[in-house]
Amino acid sequence: MVLPPQVLAIDLGTSGMKAALVAADGTVTGWAERPVPLRVLPGGGAEQDPVAWWDALAEAVADLGREFPSHLRAVTTICSSTQGEGTIAVDANGAPLTQCISWLDMRGAAHLRKQFGGFPAYQGMSVLNIARWLRLTGGMPSVTGKDPAAHMLLVRDEMPEIYARTKTFLNVLDWINLKLTGRTVATVDSILTSWVTDNRKATDIRYSSALVAASGIDADKFPPIVKCTEVIGTLAPSAADHLGLPQSVQVVAGAIDNTAAAIGAGTVRDNEPHLYLGTSSWICAHVPAKKTDVTSGIASIPCALPDRYLMTALQATAGANLTWLRDKIVEFDDPIVSAGHVSRDEGTIFDAFDSLIPTVPAGANGVLYMPWLYGERAPVDDPNLRAGFLNISLETTRSDLLRAVFEGVALNTRWMTGAVSRFLKEPVTSMVITGGAARSNSWCQIFADVLGIEIRRDANPVAVNARGAGWIGAVGAGLINFSDISDLTKPDHVFEPGADYDEIYETYTLLHKQLAPIYKRLNRPGRK
Repeated sequence: MVLPPQVLAIDLGTSGMKAALVAADGTVTGWAERPVPLRVLPGGGAEQDPVAWWDALAEAVADLGREFPSHLRAVTTICSSTQGEGTIAVDANGAPLTQCISWLDMRGAAHLRKQFGGFPAYQGMSVLNIARWLRLTGGMPSVTGKDPAAHMLLVRDEMPEIYARTKTFLNVLDWINLKLTGRTVATVDSILTSWVTDNRKATDIRYSSALVAASGIDADKFPPIVKCTEVIGTLAPSAADHLGLPQSVQVVAGAIDNTAAAIGAGTVRDNEPHLYLGTSSWICAHVPAKKTDVTSGIASIPCALPDRYLMTALQATAGANLTWLRDKIVEFDDPIVSAGHVSRDEGTIFDAFDSLIPTVPAGANGVLYMPWLYGERAPVDDPNLRAGFLNISLETTRSDLLRAVFEGVALNTRWMTGAVSRFLKEPVTSMVITGGAARSNSWCQIFADVLGIEIRRDANPVAVNARGAGWIGAVGAGLINFSDISDLTKPDHVFEPGADYDEIYETYTLLHKQLAPIYKRLNRPGRK
């Protein structure tokens, strides 16, 4: 049997490196992964080792070669989906001078305010600067410092020797592409959160000389910009040796994770939303025009579709709340922990969760959970928010706490969905749910109940980023068109709303209003 051309899809998330073999029709054959640790540092720092990513990729590809040798030999294209908003300083030889400053890293916030402050100001940023960002880019740097605009200033101000040696600042996707091809580029979506581009015309994303000059970063340290579907080269000899693939394999530029997930979920039509559940979560939908809602932190941004924008509303932590609960709260011999170590199949942990959640009624016996473990991005941009349980009593059980965590993330998503509906100018009545955490049947049902809408689960939610990268690669290679994708996707289950969470939701939003000032006091800069 002659296999169709395969795309080696790279999916690099915060939790680790994944690789899959994807055909143009979206069939995912083979899946391999390696964990990569995240280092959380004092003062709001968070870093990963980019060399560890590269080594993990070789191991994952080797696994695919052992299990699916024919499919790996059929690979003609490589395309990546990666976490976004990370920053790596590289030298003239492409070697990393820093660890990757993660999208969770807030150490650059003070440097951002110093660079862009002035009077009058909003959250420490000059109103004149904000107006220019909104007009040209559609957004603005996060005041939390969690994006490359702040990361680069952190390097400039606190690591001047490294800044002087820096040839280029690269996002996560850009560094992987540099390793694959030897070519230094950024994509229209990976460059976004450097906040130096003119995004007013979707088909012509370019640098703004005014924004680059104001950024405080030397203009020659920004890479050239390409479309997500551009073939940027073939495998460099060193990359071919590292991965065990021929140098003839072409590399398509690819996209950051939310862009790729919007493609992988099959939501390519206008105003068709999907909810991604991973370490963080987001709601995205393709839209025809650039637009920004400053109050909720939602904007439409450049994406893989060449004539469209992607509305993006980001929730800082979603599945991370479950990881925290499992690793920091339950006992060492708890069945939840044991389930996570039975095999390399991550589904076992969701099986354990799903066995416990239905034993607790909707509302978690009165326990409420706020899921703001690392601040929040939308519908409020507030780095001071923190997670917490409310209304615990002597009768509260571990299962109550577990359900409360699941419900808390869903309640926060309902809060965000209201802002999304206003942005789209139409109510969200149905949504595709995808991402690794969507494997939990109980959580999908909780989302349907809390949001009060139909939730359609992607048939293979854990593979959504890889499938999206595969499809972007297939479009770049001329194997399909984006318009073909809607007919290639089917949900595996539709969850209909049942339990009523209206009263609980009102209490949840009231809690934010009352607690936000307290969190600001507790977590103000410089407080020990």
